[in-house]
Amino acid sequence: MSARPYRSVLYIPGSKERALEKAMGLAADAIIFDLEDAVAPDEKPAARALLARVLMDRDFGNRARIVRINGFDTEWGRADAEAMDVAIARGARIDAILIPKVNRAADLDAVAQVVPGADLWAMMETALGMLNSAEIAAHPRLKGMVMGTNDLAKELGSRFRTDRLAMQAGLGLCLLAARAHGKVIVDGVYNAFKDEAGLRAECEQGRDMGFDGKTLIHPAQLEIANAAFAPSDSELDLARRQIAAFDAAKEAGQGVAVVDGKIVENLHVVTAQALIAKAEAIAAMAD
Repeated sequence: MSARPYRSVLYIPGSKERALEKAMGLAADAIIFDLEDAVAPDEKPAARALLARVLMDRDFGNRARIVRINGFDTEWGRADAEAMDVAIARGARIDAILIPKVNRAADLDAVAQVVPGADLWAMMETALGMLNSAEIAAHPRLKGMVMGTNDLAKELGSRFRTDRLAMQAGLGLCLLAARAHGKVIVDGVYNAFKDEAGLRAECEQGRDMGFDGKTLIHPAQLEIANAAFAPSDSELDLARRQIAAFDAAKEAGQGVAVVDGKIVENLHVVTAQALIAKAEAIAAMAD
């Protein structure tokens, strides 16, 4: 799993030049430049051309650049992919192509052929996608998964609940698949962008479940997501003490240590080291 942080993954419409310019100064770990849901059908060709130009001409710093194309089952999907491939050949840095409504691993193959120079990410937003999440995560070109909870709720016919009870089966399946195959996975959006308490609670739930970060629909959500998915000072302090205690135990010929009354084994040290690496990667983003 990558140490690069994906605490906040912000959707930006590919058709809005001002929004694209503003994104260069936002504190997002990653940006999804959206050519799909955020762009009206009659605007899609112009948005595609605009985004390709912006990604060739503008510097988005350390932020991961992810382009969500339209599906290949639409009239725009293949043209989106071809345009991004040309942009990459002309020097644009596009880290990943995000494919909507991935139902099975084979859905990735056609896009992989058209855009060989970028990693692939999959939108996990259908019931069939949930059931096939393990084979999707195992695809050799796939690097990340994005939960599409709005579309999933529509397909399930579920009601909104603050505990996201209806989402738990799908979220859990995708998390297991991502972790089994070492892929990044980020949680779905929180629609009420002015509800800070609700966003914070859902971010904390996602972090507790194991997600790497959260997709966001508004810049006002960035600060909360960045804080929720970053290691806290207390977590880092514990991680450092666990590593030090375990090293001391090994020098004494012992296989375990005790910190704060709890056993520390090698698996805890691996987790602690990953937490510190994540904090270092977050700090590097600000440089």
